[in-house]
Parts: sequence; C-alpha cells; structure tokens
Amino acid sequence: MNFEGRQEKLRENIARNRLDGLLVTHLPNVRYLCGFTGSAAALLITRSKSQFFTDGRYTEQASEEVQGARLVIARKAPLPAAAEWLTKNAKKLRLKILGVEGEHLTVAERQRFAKNLPSGLRLRDASPMIERERMVKDEDEIEKIRAAVLLGASLFDVALKTIRPGVKEVEVAAEMEYAARCAGAEAMSFETIIAAGPRSALPHGRASDAPIPASGFVVCDFGVILAGYCSDMTRTVHVGQPSAEVRRIYQAVKDAQEAAVAAVKPESPVGKVDDVARKLLHNNGLGKCFTHSTGHGVGLEIHEPPRIAVKQKERLQPGMVITIEPGVYISGEGGVRIEDMVLVTEDGCEVLTPTSKELIII
Repeated sequence: MNFEGRQEKLRENIARNRLDGLLVTHLPNVRYLCGFTGSAAALLITRSKSQFFTDGRYTEQASEEVQGARLVIARKAPLPAAAEWLTKNAKKLRLKILGVEGEHLTVAERQRFAKNLPSGLRLRDASPMIERERMVKDEDEIEKIRAAVLLGASLFDVALKTIRPGVKEVEVAAEMEYAARCAGAEAMSFETIIAAGPRSALPHGRASDAPIPASGFVVCDFGVILAGYCSDMTRTVHVGQPSAEVRRIYQAVKDAQEAAVAAVKPESPVGKVDDVARKLLHNNGLGKCFTHSTGHGVGLEIHEPPRIAVKQKERLQPGMVITIEPGVYISGEGGVRIEDMVLVTEDGCEVLTPTSKELIII
C-alpha cells in the first residue's frame, strides 16, 4: 500500500479546500492513510507533516503498522493528545484553519476538542475528501477484495448443506460464521442475514430463532472481512417446490440484477444503473415491492460511496467496486434478493462474485 502517496494526494486536497490541515478520526480513513488497524487513533495531516496519535495500549502495534507519520504515544485519548500537540505546535506550523471530519465526530467530542485548542486556530467541517479517494481502489485493494469475495462465496456451500425445514435461521448463520473463521476471515462484514418464509420479505431480516418452514424463499445475505476489506453477496434459495408465480418473481429479480450489471460501465451515472433495475421490476408489476437502493460501494467498510440509487449523479470510474442487489419483498409472503460485487473496468465491468444465480430448490 502506498500510504505516503495517499497522504500526498490528501495534502493537495487540503490546499485545494483552503485548509491548513486535516484531523482524521474516522478509523477506516486512518487505516487507509497510514495502515493502523487499532481502535484508538487520530491522524493529523498538515501541508508539511503527518502526526499520528494513539495511547499506550498500541505502542508496539503503532510502531509496526503506521507508515508515513511520526508517532505520539500519549497517556490520554487521541483527541486530547492531538489538541495538546496543536497547542504547542500550531503557531510554528502556521495552522489557522483545521479541517475535521464532522460526520464522524459527536457534538460532545468536537466541543471538548475545540475547547482545548490554542487561540487563533479555527475548526471547519471538511468535505469527505478521503472517502472520495477511497471510492476508486488501487491494484492492492482490488486483490484483497477479490480474496474476500472468494472466501465469502465459499460460505454459500455451507448454507446449502445446512438449510433444511425445521433448522433455525441462527443455526445456518452460525455454521457459516464458524466456517468463515476457520477459513481465515477476521470477522463477518455485518450480522449475517438468514431470513426464511414470510421473514424473507424483511430486507434486513437478521438470522433469528425462527425455524425454516417446509416451503418458501430463504434469503442469505453475508460477507467477510479479510485483510481489512469486506465482501458482500446475497443469494435466495427456495425450500420445497416453487409455484409458477414464485418462479416468475425470482426470474424478474434475476433479470433486473443482470440488466443492472450490464449497465455498469465507466462514466455511467449511478442513478442510471439503479433505473435499469427499477424499470424492469416495474414492467413485471413488482416496482412497488423494490424498497431500497440498487447497491453501494464496498471496501474497508461494508457501505461506502457511491450509492447506487435514484437520482444519484456520481459517475462510475474504473477501480470502483460496487454491489448490484435489487430485491422484491411481498409482506406476509416472502422476498427475493440477488447481489453480486462488481468491479468497474476500463471498458465495462467484471462480476467478482463467482456463484451461480440460477434458482436452487432444496
């Protein structure tokens, strides 16, 4: 990972935004910029320096992981430590306007931090410039995401062996999560969703004690974290023989998902990708049953920009990794969602998720 290069690019953005520095407190952004993976950190980027703050719990870890920044190991939390350091050094560095990640600081944290700053140093909410850089992945990131996707996809085989009428949803999730850990995953990307029968109509129906019924859809939405990067996929299977209407609904979602994937290409507005999936479901009489966006970016976090949704104007760029996941949810009956991770390439896209989307009947 070229952490120094990322910091230099951020310095250009800091100057462009008429700031003298940026205090980075959102941990995924800290990791992106310097490599630190711990849970307590702040990174100060000025036009000439990079200063990293953490506490004594992370002395050894910070020494091993942090690149491109000088370390301050403090006896206090990172924010007060950064304020203390700024009190001593702001004048020397000619810091007058300091950007902060307003979306990632609580009101109380910001107030305490501002109270301890030297006079003459003002805070300003910075635009999400790091998140914008993170939207386009470099080759190292793409390789890590590929590995996470493959590990995550292998868990679907575990689900297929476990899903049976009478088995609890949590039992399926537990088997998948155990297999993920045994295969080397750091954690799940999010709480595994196993939603069966009428519960499959809940878009985020986390695995419950409910037993899988003798007939109905089972939505399986899951992902892993590997080397810091997330994967995300959804497949829907059917327990028992599906009716003609059930098959029609599944096919409509599959067609919408594949049409949206085909619309992924450089410079295409993300809203257009969403519109392709939405129109196809509308034409099948299922438009009102699609109640969420078509997808989102994935990387160090499970939900990152860009958001693939109605009226969003961000244009796709090579190196972006997004999900495509339209769904249909019919209250009291059931639901279907199909989700792949997709890499935007120079001439179109590459579907990273290797798993078949044909309807599986158990």
